[in-house]
Amino acid sequence: MANVKQSLEESLKIEGAFAACLVDAKSGMTLGSIGGSPTFNVEAAAAGNTEVVRAKLKTMNALGLKDRIEDILITLGEQYHVIRPLSTREGLFLYLALHRSNANLALARFKLADIEKSLAV
Repeated sequence: MANVKQSLEESLKIEGAFAACLVDAKSGMTLGSIGGSPTFNVEAAAAGNTEVVRAKLKTMNALGLKDRIEDILITLGEQYHVIRPLSTREGLFLYLALHRSNANLALARFKLADIEKSLAV
């Protein structure tokens, strides 16, 4: 099992990754973060993506869907953003931002799922 810091460090090793964090979806607060840049505030991104998770859960509830979110993918012109709610801890999600030019989205999703399985919170 890996702790939060180790898991985030492993996330940043995914090809194309430049920011990662573990987020509490109830508060929007990060429980740990790594990466980012002067033009990309990972904590602000985490807080904003909390709204994405909440909106999806609200929509699923309104539709009566009895399912769980495996991941949410956001594709921008130059970036991929992956939001992965933890199956082991309700209310927490991993967030990964990647440079689209050198990332493999399928492989990134697979590796993030592996990281989630070994994460001990």
